[in-house]
Amino acid sequence: MAAFGARIDSLARGRAVLSMPITAAVGQQHGFAHAGASFALGDSAAGYAALGLMEDGAEVLTVEMKINLVAPAAGMRLVAEGEVVRAGRRLTVVRATVLAVDAEGRRRDVALLQGTMIPA
Repeated sequence: MAAFGARIDSLARGRAVLSMPITAAVGQQHGFAHAGASFALGDSAAGYAALGLMEDGAEVLTVEMKINLVAPAAGMRLVAEGEVVRAGRRLTVVRATVLAVDAEGRRRDVALLQGTMIPA
């Protein structure tokens, strides 16, 4: 995620917010952020949310992740808000909302993710 310029904006127990700039490096042919960038950021936010409920020293892996792309990712920045839906004994169900933020600070949902995480 460092190659995308992603950063962690906030962490709380079972929640994480990450963001990254929308640059030509993550763009697609129509000038929007590529869906892969939205997926990577959302998956990472959901993973950090899950990690926040795991034992100290644990790492996290994605078991599966579904994405719905609901609008073009147009703007200056992508923000992913990840949260834990349910933490089980071994598997953790997560979701993330990815938003595009424009130059005026307006936010628009661009992707919804839901998946499952497991400690590594």
